[in-house]
Amino acid sequence: MASWFESLERDLQSPLAVRRLGSGWFSGFFALLLSVTGLCLVMALRWPDWFATPELAALHQWGGLRPLVHALLIGGYGLALLSLLLRPRKAIGATALIIALLATLLGGAEVQPSETHDWGVFFGVDFFAVNMVATGLMFAPIERLFPHRAQQRLFRQEWREDLFYYLISSMMVQLITFLALAPSGYINAVTTSLAGIRALVASQPWPLQFLEVVLLTDLVQYWFHRAFHRVPFLWGFHAVHHSAKAMDWLAGARMHFFEIIALRGVTSLPLLTFGFSPLVMQAYIGFVYIYSSLLHANLRGDFNRLGAIVATPRFHHWHHAIEDVAVDKNFAIHFPFLDRLFGTHHLPDGQWPGGYGVPEQVPQGYRAQFLYPFRRKQDAAL
Repeated sequence: MASWFESLERDLQSPLAVRRLGSGWFSGFFALLLSVTGLCLVMALRWPDWFATPELAALHQWGGLRPLVHALLIGGYGLALLSLLLRPRKAIGATALIIALLATLLGGAEVQPSETHDWGVFFGVDFFAVNMVATGLMFAPIERLFPHRAQQRLFRQEWREDLFYYLISSMMVQLITFLALAPSGYINAVTTSLAGIRALVASQPWPLQFLEVVLLTDLVQYWFHRAFHRVPFLWGFHAVHHSAKAMDWLAGARMHFFEIIALRGVTSLPLLTFGFSPLVMQAYIGFVYIYSSLLHANLRGDFNRLGAIVATPRFHHWHHAIEDVAVDKNFAIHFPFLDRLFGTHHLPDGQWPGGYGVPEQVPQGYRAQFLYPFRRKQDAAL
C-alpha cells in the first residue's frame, strides 16, 4: 500500500515537461478530482448521520445533486480510462478508477440512506468536497494563467500536508464549531443586559452588518495574529502555518488545530455577543475561505494602489517572507490601515519576498506538526 501511494505521489509530481496535453496526466488528474468528489458525496448520501454537514441540507435536497453525482462518476471513469491508455505511468488513472468503482459499489448516484446509529457526531466529507472543488477550480486555473512564480508546480513540495490540513479542517467542522462557539454561548447567557444592543445591530441592513463584521473581525484578528507572533508558546502553534516554503491557494489551509479553534472562537465572540444576523455570519465565513485562499495564492500583480486599501497577495506574501525585514509585519487580514496605524506595515513598491518559511526547523507531517508546539516548549525548557 505504501509503495502504491509513493507511485501516486511521484506521478502527481511529474516534471512539467511530461505533463503536456496528450500525455494522460491531465486526464488522470481530473479523473482523480471527479472520482474523489463523487465518492465524498456518495458517502454523505449513504450515511448522512456520519458524513453530511447539516448546513448543507439544501444541497442534499436539491434535485440536481444525484444527476451531478452520476456525471462526476461517469467523468471519473472516462478520464481514468483515457489516462490509462495514454500514460506509461498508471498510478493516477488506476487510483481514480478504483475510487470511482468504490463510489459505484456504495450505491453511486442512486444510493439510498443507510440506517446508522446517530451519535450526534458527523464528519463533513460533503463540506470538504464542495469546499475543495469550488475553491480549487477557482484558484488553480488562475494561478496557472497568472503565476507570480511560473516554475512552481501545482503539486509542489508539501502539497500532501496542506491537502490533509484542508481535509481535517473540513471534516472536523462540527467539533471545531462546537469548541469555538462555547465561550460565546456562555457570554450570551450571562449578558442578557445587551439584548437592546443586539436588537439594534440585527435591525441594520444586511450590507452594513457585513461591512461591520469584516471591520470588527479584522481588528480582533490583528491583535490575535500579533499575539501568536510575539508570545513564544503561541508562536509554536503559528509557526506550523508559517513553515510552508511555497505559497499558493492551498497553503492557507496549513494551520494547527488549536489555532483554528482559538481563531474562530475569538472572531465569533464579538459577532454573537452583539447580535449580528446568522446569515451575515455565514456569508462572512464563506468570504473568509475564499479571501484566505486569495491572499496565499501564487498570483502575480503588484496592486500598489489597491494594496493601500485592502490586503492583496503581495501584502500577505511579505507576512510569510523569510527576510528579516519582514518579520512581524502585515498582521491584518483585510485592511492594511491597521498595520499602518500600529506600526507593522511593510509593502515596498513592486517588490516580492525572496523566499518563505521560518528560521527554525518545523518537522514535516501532520502528526509531528500537531505535537510540535508542545515539544518545542519542552525543548526550550531544557
